[in-house]
Amino acid sequence: MTIRQLPEQIVNRIAAGEVVERPASAVKELVENAIDAGATRIDVFTDGGGRRRIAITDDGVGMSCSDLALAADRHATSKLDDEDLLRIRTLGFRGEALPSIGAVSRLTIVTRHASEAHAWSLEVDAGRKSEIVPAALTAGTRVEVKDLFYATPARLKFLKTDRTEAEAVREVVRRLAMARQHISFSLSGEERPPVTWTAALPGAAGRLTRLGNILGADFRANAIEIRAERDGILVEGFAAAPSLTRANALGQYLFVNGRPVRDKLILGAVRAAYADYLPRDRHPVVALFVTLDTQEVDANVHPAKIEVRFRNASLVRSLIVYALKDGLAREGKRTAANSGGAAIMSFRPGIMASPALRTSDGWRASYPSAFGDSAAPDFRSAFSEAAQAAFDAGMPSADVRFDPTAADDLLDKPLGAARTQVHETYIVSQTRDGLIVVDQHAAHERIVYEKFKASLERDGVQRQMLLIPEIVEMDEASVEKLAARAEELEKFGLVIESFGPGAVAVRETPSLIGKTDAASLLRDLTEHMAEWDEALPLERRLMHVAATMACHGSVRAGRILKPEEMNALLREMEVTPNSGQCNHGRPTYVELKLADIEKLFGRR
Repeated sequence: MTIRQLPEQIVNRIAAGEVVERPASAVKELVENAIDAGATRIDVFTDGGGRRRIAITDDGVGMSCSDLALAADRHATSKLDDEDLLRIRTLGFRGEALPSIGAVSRLTIVTRHASEAHAWSLEVDAGRKSEIVPAALTAGTRVEVKDLFYATPARLKFLKTDRTEAEAVREVVRRLAMARQHISFSLSGEERPPVTWTAALPGAAGRLTRLGNILGADFRANAIEIRAERDGILVEGFAAAPSLTRANALGQYLFVNGRPVRDKLILGAVRAAYADYLPRDRHPVVALFVTLDTQEVDANVHPAKIEVRFRNASLVRSLIVYALKDGLAREGKRTAANSGGAAIMSFRPGIMASPALRTSDGWRASYPSAFGDSAAPDFRSAFSEAAQAAFDAGMPSADVRFDPTAADDLLDKPLGAARTQVHETYIVSQTRDGLIVVDQHAAHERIVYEKFKASLERDGVQRQMLLIPEIVEMDEASVEKLAARAEELEKFGLVIESFGPGAVAVRETPSLIGKTDAASLLRDLTEHMAEWDEALPLERRLMHVAATMACHGSVRAGRILKPEEMNALLREMEVTPNSGQCNHGRPTYVELKLADIEKLFGRR
């Protein structure tokens, strides 16, 4: 086969396949152009999910007639001062967006530069440029894209429904609006009600305002400010407390030098920082902004510019982990059950008899919904002495009201004074303005875990030698896994060795966990190791081991505690970092304010 040069129109359509994947891709490129033009207001309109029409208007500097003549040519750009691709300070720089869009649609550009007496207009129809003609426009640029992909019908078959494409456009605009709080954005179209994000003040307060407007009031209420700087790399932004999570990682917004990206390194750093706070199936909500010298990051590794590559990736990752952990440690008392009204809603009665349901037969009209088709209960005898005996649940398993004057001194403590233990699992304490319910096992689990980490960092975990080694029988595969990790386990005071083909001998255990069930501990460790791979850092693997050991060394549910033990546990929680969650991300306590309790009983 002979080699031939492809026609320019075919080349442009091939380039369009890389740059313009869907309507949202076209919107992204055009909005980025508006941002680079210094716009303070950007209006986006779509019809048919962007398939039929996209219109973007900005108040930027606009283009002169001569610039407009080159704007729709491939590899023509105003955003590179020289040929150094390591000094990219704009969102766009390839010079492919406008010619790529024009190659597969009907593109119209109307623009006016301050130096021009009037605006100019250019049309591009499937790659064919028209003459530039005078037009009417006060300032800035208006770009209109009609019939996207009409010149490449095959691409239309791969587009999704109008609603889905419109949602993708919305997500693109949201991300760009997060990165540019000083710009006012509006988004409208037939598929959605119009939304406007007004310009916010500079600084962290303005950024939180913009993020709250986009991500919602829940994020604003749970946001923790993040900031760390080292060796010219700045990490800042906001991360949601562990009280606000998602079922996937779509709530993680990452920006590098103002550019929205999806970077595996940053996502991995976020996951590592939250590992001690969230269950494995939950993901945090964060908006992180990484700023560094343009020579330290390569933005030219993906046609759509959604990926970057760092020169010092390990430093960026460690700084992100440090910044997140530092911020989360400051707010370690926030729990999933303490916010968002989750605790209050749990107390709401499931079925309330309404006066509107009353009939001449009393409450009979509400029977079908409350009791099904069975006969209605006889309420006349419901309050008899015999009937009330059914509500006798017995005395609490522990009671500390024996000396109320002594406990009153503790009411001003953050977690208050322990009043009772119920179901041998939960401690109920009283504060000046409410009450707190503590899961004793989850709380002590976090305390032991933090002691493990502190001991390891300080001088290693203290070990206790077993007088007689404990032999644990396991399958050969599990024995091999444990033997391969023996050196790592020894760092946490667990000394084991293979004892034949199907057994492990436990010779030493960590002093912190006291007496433990070695067989159960080793089986749990084996299950966790099955999820490890060599890409998981050693530090993260060691923390998994520490978490598992802490679980086995903490106060179990079902153990009756003395009053002084309950108060001692509360005091330790108050001084322990991250005590709002256990090692698995579950809340350790629930707080109910007195005002909330009064609302439950109709006193407010």
